[in-house]
Amino acid sequence: MARDRVALPVLPRGFVEQLRREIPSLAAEILREIRLMIPEYDRPLDSLFSTGLLHGVETALVEFADEVEGRGSPVEDRAQVYRGLGRSELAEGRSMDSLQSALRLGGRLAWRRYARVARRVGMRPDQMIELAEAVFTHVDQIATASVLGYASAKADIAQTRLRRRNLLELVLRRADRTLLEAAAEAADWALPNVVACAALGPAASRPDEPDPQEHADAVERAGTRLLPEAALTDLSAPSPYLLLPEPEVWLGKPEILEFLGAHRAVLGPIVPLDAAADSLRWARIARERLPERLLERAPIVCDRRLPALLLLGDEALVRLIGERRLAPLSAMTAKQRERLEATLTAWLETNRGSAPQVAARLGIHPQTARSRLHRLQDLFGEALADPETRFEMEVALRGRALFANIDGI
Repeated sequence: MARDRVALPVLPRGFVEQLRREIPSLAAEILREIRLMIPEYDRPLDSLFSTGLLHGVETALVEFADEVEGRGSPVEDRAQVYRGLGRSELAEGRSMDSLQSALRLGGRLAWRRYARVARRVGMRPDQMIELAEAVFTHVDQIATASVLGYASAKADIAQTRLRRRNLLELVLRRADRTLLEAAAEAADWALPNVVACAALGPAASRPDEPDPQEHADAVERAGTRLLPEAALTDLSAPSPYLLLPEPEVWLGKPEILEFLGAHRAVLGPIVPLDAAADSLRWARIARERLPERLLERAPIVCDRRLPALLLLGDEALVRLIGERRLAPLSAMTAKQRERLEATLTAWLETNRGSAPQVAARLGIHPQTARSRLHRLQDLFGEALADPETRFEMEVALRGRALFANIDGI
């Protein structure tokens, strides 16, 4: 803790009264200069932040006047207030450098104004020295207490983050329910019925964050401000991700969608809690396979594209099925193959429909459809009568269409 209050000598009559008169205009001057000189504090004057900052400055000035008058509150009581100031700086995502700069600036401006008042009331040089020491002791106390508050809040956040990270790992490892319940209680997290995991793009470091740990902390703080408290995250991992409990409750909220979009997220299917690892695995498969042009439309929600997700899960196997089951088409020109594949797909999707049904699906003349169906019968023969073969054909055809035009999912 900083030095205790300085014992001031008897001051000239009227000094404290004039000091108090200066508080409104001095507080406004300090706020104006802080906003001008420190970019992190440059917010609109009518904003909640600026209103709160002005109130804080006025409180500090009133407390100093009380201190000079000999009726200030105990140092420890004031320290609690300024520890709260440090905690709020962390919550706002600022470093202590900004607050320390603001305190030094405010202290200089206050001393300049107090010195003018002191000269007006005829304060002696020795009294001026004592007054200056009191001013900067007061600033020192505010700075020290706010640093302690900042550090305390950071430690609390780190502890909470550690507990939640541990919980997240247990969920993804499908840990025993009893162990999960104990970890959830320690992390103050209610176990949900269903969850969805999102695979996120890595957040790029900024030039002013060369330290990897500082960058990781900044990423986590940013996510904490935007995401619901219930979300479990690992945003600083090489492949960052999050777990969203009861996703349907949150996915309609603009701030969640904004966060997922900014991180080019792929949200895995909604699953029971014990299948969270599967949701994350599927989300990562899709994100690794999808091109950047599609991720720009994020968030990509896998629940709306489960068949495509299944095909993406093992592209090599889907292609192998295609090579085997669609081999009779391989000798044709690209145009011929495209027409017959479209006809075969329409025939399968209409449950082995008639020529008019296939024609209606493709938007062609029934006679053209009939001719193509005859050609397919010649090429594939009895294979078209086998349900398992037809299933593999449909997998192959859907896979080829998906891989050829992946934007279609």
